[in-house]
Amino acid sequence: MEDWDGFLAPYQQTVAELKMKLKGIRTQYKLEGKHSPIEFVTGRVKPIESIIDKASKKHIEDTRFAEEVTDIAGCRVMCQFVEDIGIVVDHLRKRNDFRIIEERDYISNKKPSGYRSYHVVLEYPVQTINGEKKSHR
Repeated sequence: MEDWDGFLAPYQQTVAELKMKLKGIRTQYKLEGKHSPIEFVTGRVKPIESIIDKASKKHIEDTRFAEEVTDIAGCRVMCQFVEDIGIVVDHLRKRNDFRIIEERDYISNKKPSGYRSYHVVLEYPVQTINGEKKSHR
């Protein structure tokens, strides 16, 4: 990969936009004086070295990173109560500004390590000066 800055820019934009949208949900609950199912939101773009390592382990060519590495960008939504997770996921399912591609429920089906989480992989359309780019998060 020659142009990492150019490759990662839409992912950085996606993280910033999704964080803003998720924080907006939290703010709306607060403005209505209701308990927010979203405690806080963080996000990150995977470091270049991690992308390369993952692609190498999975035998993914650098020309296929965008299509085959689905966690280049990620947001984490922390909930105070387990019950809040379903509320957040329902909010995500109702939105029309992205598409849910995959859901993995590690709450009902916790891993042997004890890890518990709910993963949602999205196809998110990013508007760039060169047109729309759909990326997976």
